[in-house]
Amino acid sequence: MQMAVKQQTDSITFRAATLADVDALLAIENICFDSDQLSRRSFKWMINKANALLLVAEQQQNIMGYVLLLYARGTSLGRIYSLAVLPEYRNQKIARALMREAEQAALTAGRSFIRLEVRPDNVGAIKLYESLGYHQFEIVSDYYEDHANALRMMKVLQPQPEELHQQVFHYTQSTDFTCGPASLMMAMKTLQPVMHLDRGLELQLWREATTIFMTSGHGGCSAQGLALAAWRRYFKTTLITNSAEVPFVNGVRSEDKKAVMECVHQDFMQQLETSEVEQQMRQIDVNLLRDYLNQGALAVVLISSYRLNQNKSPHWVVLVSISDTFVYFHDPDIDWDDDKTLTDSFYVPVTHKEFNRMLGYGKPRYQAAVILHSTK
Repeated sequence: MQMAVKQQTDSITFRAATLADVDALLAIENICFDSDQLSRRSFKWMINKANALLLVAEQQQNIMGYVLLLYARGTSLGRIYSLAVLPEYRNQKIARALMREAEQAALTAGRSFIRLEVRPDNVGAIKLYESLGYHQFEIVSDYYEDHANALRMMKVLQPQPEELHQQVFHYTQSTDFTCGPASLMMAMKTLQPVMHLDRGLELQLWREATTIFMTSGHGGCSAQGLALAAWRRYFKTTLITNSAEVPFVNGVRSEDKKAVMECVHQDFMQQLETSEVEQQMRQIDVNLLRDYLNQGALAVVLISSYRLNQNKSPHWVVLVSISDTFVYFHDPDIDWDDDKTLTDSFYVPVTHKEFNRMLGYGKPRYQAAVILHSTK
């Protein structure tokens, strides 16, 4: 996403990069980095197509450095993907100015958080980020091409920062169709830390909770199936839906497939009647979910992924915290092909208004949440 940003400071101009800058950007990349370099194709993508802003610092038509800011679609999150200044222009506070420009652009674009990764041995960069108000919140092992670790840092751009809780475990789904099991695993692991998570459990949960068919591809998991899977593992569970309809059936055209999905759903409903899962039928919103989280529970919630990635498909996430302004959730899906990392899926901040829009899937909008209660 190209943005017109231009400011004059001591004869240094800050502006959005264009395709004419790619050669200069590649030269900076080769000089400043030995590995993890952006390619010509990547620079072109970031300038023309990505949901991003690539800013350059220029003096007398010479590009001195750049900063690349990525936006997580549908969220209040921005991420510094790369920052580089040529050696001959260092110690002139250009990197600091580029970061300030990126932060202001992020605020203008409606982002309230900036995250980044940095090598632990890059002392200068760490000092810069800390002086700008960034705080470390995680260490990631074997992050870079040379297997070096990465420090994850974050800054809240709001005037009054809100506390960000970080006690919830993250698990990344290993298939395209196991967002439900992966989200349930995060909640279960957090409430019972001794639980072992692996792909075997992920697929077993999917087998227990799958609807068999979906609009395309493998079947997803219904709230009823996920609630039963949690209850079988001795979690106190509440199932909330806003409708008695068979979930996702309206997106399937084949009458035979619809019949199979209805059969699976009726079996889940019969199992629920003999279980200890509490069932509620009501509308779901941020205020309702916040009440449960304030009691120490975690919520596995159905959303539409459209506002995250422009794909119209049902998607499960786990809510981890709700402040006065933001809903924070862990997204089990990481789109590695879109330059995403765990940073983009870890405590994702979304405003209350935006998350209420995300809640549910389809027309009419079907809402569902599986609440796992703390036993402490």
